[in-house]
Amino acid sequence: MPLPEAFMQELKARSEISEVVASYVNLRHSGRNMVGLCPFHNEKTPSFNVYPENGSFYCFGCGAGGDVITFVRRIENLDYMEAVRFLAQRAGLQVPENQVDDGMARLRSRILEVNRETARYYYSILNSDQGKPGMDYLNRRALSPGTIRHFGLGYAPASRYSLVGYLEKQGFTQNEMILANVAFKGRSGQAVDRFFSRVMYPIIDLRGNVIAFGGRVLTDEKPKYLNTSDTPVFNKGNFLFALNFAKNSGTEQLILCEGYMDVISMHQAGFTNAVATLGTALTPSQAHLIARYAKEVVLSYDSDEAGQKATARAIPILREAGLLVKVLTIAGGKDPDEYIRSNGENGRAKFKQLIDSSGNDVEYRLQKIKQGSNIQTPQGRVDYLTGACVVLATLENPIEQEVYAGKLAEEIGIERTAILQQIKKNRSKQKKYQEQKAFKAFQQQSAGVRDSINPEKVQHLRAATAEEALIAYIVQYPENAIAIEKLLQPEKFVTTFNRRVYRTIMERVRNAKAASLTDISEEFSVEEISSIAKIFAKFQGVSVTMRDAEEYISVIQQEYEKMSVENVNSAEPQEIQEYLQKLRSQKK
Repeated sequence: MPLPEAFMQELKARSEISEVVASYVNLRHSGRNMVGLCPFHNEKTPSFNVYPENGSFYCFGCGAGGDVITFVRRIENLDYMEAVRFLAQRAGLQVPENQVDDGMARLRSRILEVNRETARYYYSILNSDQGKPGMDYLNRRALSPGTIRHFGLGYAPASRYSLVGYLEKQGFTQNEMILANVAFKGRSGQAVDRFFSRVMYPIIDLRGNVIAFGGRVLTDEKPKYLNTSDTPVFNKGNFLFALNFAKNSGTEQLILCEGYMDVISMHQAGFTNAVATLGTALTPSQAHLIARYAKEVVLSYDSDEAGQKATARAIPILREAGLLVKVLTIAGGKDPDEYIRSNGENGRAKFKQLIDSSGNDVEYRLQKIKQGSNIQTPQGRVDYLTGACVVLATLENPIEQEVYAGKLAEEIGIERTAILQQIKKNRSKQKKYQEQKAFKAFQQQSAGVRDSINPEKVQHLRAATAEEALIAYIVQYPENAIAIEKLLQPEKFVTTFNRRVYRTIMERVRNAKAASLTDISEEFSVEEISSIAKIFAKFQGVSVTMRDAEEYISVIQQEYEKMSVENVNSAEPQEIQEYLQKLRSQKK
């Protein structure tokens, strides 16, 4: 059952979109609207817009959009009802749960229960004779019993059916295990354990729920690490390992590592502010998550080539989330875990010194360029300065540019103004490229290219454009909606998706209900709501009259009739006769 209308209107009134979004994104005013860097993709030029007047947001860069509920669904990785509960708790409202029939919420709850029991099972196996291989490995890595217990580490036994059998005894179905991704369907059709002969690392969210697992094999078998795939409760790009502990470390600094063991060893050594990504490259969503709990992040990736590439990719993403970035360099190519253990009792103190003495990301990048240039030669100095100016052009703060330009000038023996001029040229090129990229993406979106939500748009661009304009009009002027519907029934819409949107809005208006994006968001998926938000964004600030609306209706009717004629041309003789008879009757 849908939630009561009165509750939804109260929730909407207490969840002003700009306030909710501002708790995740740095926004600035742009006329009556607000703009900022999109939290859902990596960008340098702000293309993320918030429209307080109609309670929507839209990113012209990646196409993410929607209302305040959709925003929370995306940023917190929640389903519709969980997002409503999240906002209700924030607003001090009680959700009338007894009126809600939410199958997805029940499914997510069951998956979390599966994960919790799975974590308990793996932990119990680790502490039994079956878990000896896993315990021997953890002992070799010098983990204490307290650390093992704190992180809930476990071991998946060699049998391919042990977990499935255990969970069945606990009352879980094989389908629930498969949906949780702790099992998969084998050739026989029966569920098979996904993890076996691996040390297991539970991944826990900020609410204390076990949402996924990482498993490390103890042989040379590939893959070395196997992680839970995306499930209804987990998306690897939206979470960080050990953030549930690190957020309570009492510091405004987080240490970002590559792997589970690095994080666990660092926590054991007293660095409880360490976190790690989950088997993928850092995402903008994870960077914004870090920015909610810290002002500074220390990149502590491996010193090998892969680690250096990961560092180079992560720096701009973290900076664009508003974070101060430092880069930790460990001599000898050791990872943090190796370094701490190899220094014995002095491991913690020495590692703390490394963190305190680590340079910021600009210094790190400049040093990397310098290492690849022979500054003893004229060409080497040119190469160094050219690369350095590209780096400094990415800095938003002109004071930073001035400081580093001065250092370079002194180091190489060149006028600071020459360096600043080159930085300005590079910055202009970067800005132009970003603008062209954003404009091209917007053109493609507007033309219906690659529109998976409304695939018919590209074949019926004129009709779809008029349909979108009419939808935007009736949302802006709902008092005219009934008059509009008398002129144009939903059946006359050419594209299926726009017809569905039009019909949904009209149904609410007929029942004297509000028809904003938030009011209809339960009826559509996150991706569909983004598509509707794009319509609102495209017509934001455009003055439209009833006469304009009548012209849109005329276009839609023309395109509908044209499509009918095309259909008739390929119709059977009897169908053609019926169509001609219909036209004659319309003329009388």
